[in-house]
Order: sequence, then C-alpha cells, then structure tokens
Amino acid sequence: MKTPTVLIIGAGVGGLAAAAHLARRGLAVTVVEKNARAGGRCDQFVHAGHTFDTGPTLFIMPRVFEAEFAALGTAVREHLDLQRVDPAYRLIFDDGRALALTGDLRAMCAQLEAFEPGSFAGFLRYLEEGHRHYHLAMRHLVDRDFRTAGDFFNLGNLPLLFSLKPLARHYDHMAAFFAEPRLRAAFTFQDVYMGLSPFEAPATFSMMPYTEMAHGVWYPRGGMYQVAEALLAIARAAGAEFAFHTAVERIEVRAGRAQGVVLADGRRLTADVVLANADLPYVYDALLPEAELARPLARKRYSCSTISFFWGLDRAFPALGPHTLCLCDDYRGNFESLARNQALPDHPSLYLHAPARLDPAMAPAGQDTLIAIVPAGHLGEGEASEQDWAAIRDQARQAVFQRLEQLGLAEVKAHIKFEVNYTPLSWRKRYNLVKGATHGLCHNLTQLGYFRPGNRHPRYPNLYFAGASTRPGTGLPTALISARLAAERICADLRPA
Repeated sequence: MKTPTVLIIGAGVGGLAAAAHLARRGLAVTVVEKNARAGGRCDQFVHAGHTFDTGPTLFIMPRVFEAEFAALGTAVREHLDLQRVDPAYRLIFDDGRALALTGDLRAMCAQLEAFEPGSFAGFLRYLEEGHRHYHLAMRHLVDRDFRTAGDFFNLGNLPLLFSLKPLARHYDHMAAFFAEPRLRAAFTFQDVYMGLSPFEAPATFSMMPYTEMAHGVWYPRGGMYQVAEALLAIARAAGAEFAFHTAVERIEVRAGRAQGVVLADGRRLTADVVLANADLPYVYDALLPEAELARPLARKRYSCSTISFFWGLDRAFPALGPHTLCLCDDYRGNFESLARNQALPDHPSLYLHAPARLDPAMAPAGQDTLIAIVPAGHLGEGEASEQDWAAIRDQARQAVFQRLEQLGLAEVKAHIKFEVNYTPLSWRKRYNLVKGATHGLCHNLTQLGYFRPGNRHPRYPNLYFAGASTRPGTGLPTALISARLAAERICADLRPA
C-alpha cells in the first residue's frame, strides 16, 4: 500500500510540529519554506556576536509545552535548558513606581499593599478565578477541534457562558479585584499576547496572568529559537524532509481537491495532502483561487503589529532586567489608538528585553544585547496604507530612549553599536503576514473557539491549516496544539472508512 504523502507549506512552529506528528505516524512528509531557516515568526539572528530572538521572548504556559512534547514522544527538557525567570517582569509606571511580578507571595503582598491597601486579597481572588478559567478554557476551548457546530453549541458547553465570563470585558471585570488603575493594568497587559486590547478581551483571559504566576515564565538557554530548533530536530529524526529557500506561488486545485503546489521557480510538487502553515489570510488571498472565500477573512479583526528594535551595545548595562514593561498611565488611550489602527500612540507603552541577563552568551563579553518592542497599528488599507513607517519608526525609537532615560539609562543611546529594526512592512515581507499583523487574527469573542477559522478547507477536503489564525489561536503553545489537532484530523481522514 502506497505511503500517503503530505506537503507542508511553511516551517513555522505549527508546520514543524505537524511535520513531526505526521512523520511519526508513518506519512511521507515534505516541508517547503521560503526563508533560509525554520521557525517562522519564532526567528533569530546573530550579528557581531549578539543574538536576537525576533519573535517571542517569553516561554509561558510550560504545561502545554510539556504535554505537546510528550505527544511527540519526548520530553521538553531533553531539548531545552529551561530556567525560571523570577521576577517574571518588572513593570514601570509613568511616575517611576515599579512592580515586580514574582512568585514570592510575601513580596507580592508587600508591593501590592503599597499600591492599594487590601489589594493582596483581591490578587488572591483573581488568581483563584484565573486557575478556574485556565483549566476550563484549556479543556473545553483550547484543546478542542470543533469540527461541527454541534461540537461547540451544546448543552454541555452552556455553563461556560457563566464560568468563563466570555461576555465580560477583561479590564472592566478587574474592578471586582482592584480599584487602583495601575494594578488593573498590571494583570491585563498579557491580553496583548492574543493580539487584543484588555478593553475588548473577554475576562476569560485572566488565565494568562494566572499561568504566569502559578506555572512560571521561563527562558531556554540560547533563546526562544531553541524551541524551533528542537522541533526541527524531532521532525527530521522522524523522517520529515525540508526544502528551504523554496517559495510557493500557488496551491494547485483540481476536481475538488488540492493536487499540490507550484513553486516560485515554476516547479510542481504533488501530494495526497497539503497542510498550509503560512498565515491563513495570506493562504486564502495569495495561494488559492477563490476570491469569494478570501474576502470574509479580509473583513475579520486583525491583531496589532509591532515596531521592534534590535540593538548591539558596546558595554553591559546590568541595571537592565531581562523583561521590563513600561506601562503608561493613559492605558486605555494606548489601546484605543491601536484598536483604531493609529500607527503609534502619542506616549506608547513598550517592552524591553535584555537576554544576556539570563544567558550571558547572548552578547559578547562585557557588552549587551537589547530588544525594544513598541506595539503599533497594523498596515492599513486605502488612505491608511500610506503611513510613513520610517517616520513612525523614528517616533517609536525616541519613545524608547525617553523610557530608558526615565529608568536612569540614558547612556544606552550613546553605546549602540548597530541597529536592526522591524516595522509592520518587515513582518509582511519576511513572513507573509497580512497587514503586518504579528499575531494574525485577533481573539475577540467572534473569533474564538468554533468562530475561529477551522483547520480544514471547506471546499477541498485534503487541504488543512495550522497556525496562529486557525484554531485554537496565536502563540507558541497554541501553535503546538494547532499542529497536533490538524495532524490528528489528517490521519483520521486518511483512515479507511
């Protein structure tokens, strides 16, 4: 009996994990990737001895990683040298006050009570709710492949409307726990991981601060790209083959099925099954022929983007912590400007990452590596597509320098040896992200669970999807789940009736 062949478009984390699952099940798997290396948005580059992760910098939801690596027949710690980061973040507010998010409850109590007397009790109640949300959401929403409407709309799921609080807005719901606006911000900024504003996100997402506090924020030695390297090694060991520098021009469809792909150089590759790990809206818009199926995706809500700066510094700055978040007092205004797709708020919140605090090998001896990330609107359409991203980038850079000065680190600017920067235009060009939206489709209520695009094409039954804009959603942990669910569906569909 002929071994079924699978062609995977894109070697992002979802594509790598899917390749590993399918190859382990005995399928003949080939992965084609337009870039020179695997990882997709989970990317990395090295320049002058400085190592930069260009995508995720936080290893969160470790229990998901443990379960998904176990599903691949291995243990995550066999591949990654993980260290817990505690405090996970240092939050800096406009008045210079700081809050270190730590697993040390005594330290948390002292800090929170200094901001708002009585707030530690609210914090404990918030963690209790987050624990409930995490376990319910993982079981009923995240680790589920809603193949039919009945899988989602049933009496068994009805209690989730009350237990998960999907109709309550996350920030507004924080009034039940904290009166101090800065504390509400401290435990809702994680919604950005989902490409959402906490003023729109469902209160369900209290699960994210909970898992960070309870399960920890971690860091793999060598950077987050080690996740992609580990998955690539697992997939290759299982027999998957990879072709890099191999861009796909289109998916060939005929007689109601995907036949394979046409590459940018004109070659044709055929397969029994095609799985696209490229950004889903890009697949529908650029790789498939039916414009009427691409249009509904184009009308969906997209996540924001980022302007990212990668700086090599000629001296070390030990005062730079590994993860520093500068949250502005106009927290609502920041998110509202992003929701309106304004390119950059006037006084943006931003994130600083100094990986050499966690792994000295990320910078040359006596020097430092610094990543600054400023959330920004995604690429617009029509008149909004004429944004001057060079000017917006310069505005973002100045905002970072102002924050560094606030932190007593004005000297950093004078010690920058080189800069590499990414804008929404970069994200679109490098990774085919529609609108340069770094998290793909966002996770508002109408794009969650069953309402999020599924992992099989509605017209071509042998064309599947894995990745950020499909179920269950964006982020490295969910990419692993997305890949497993797609692989399980492929294998089920290939099984003789």
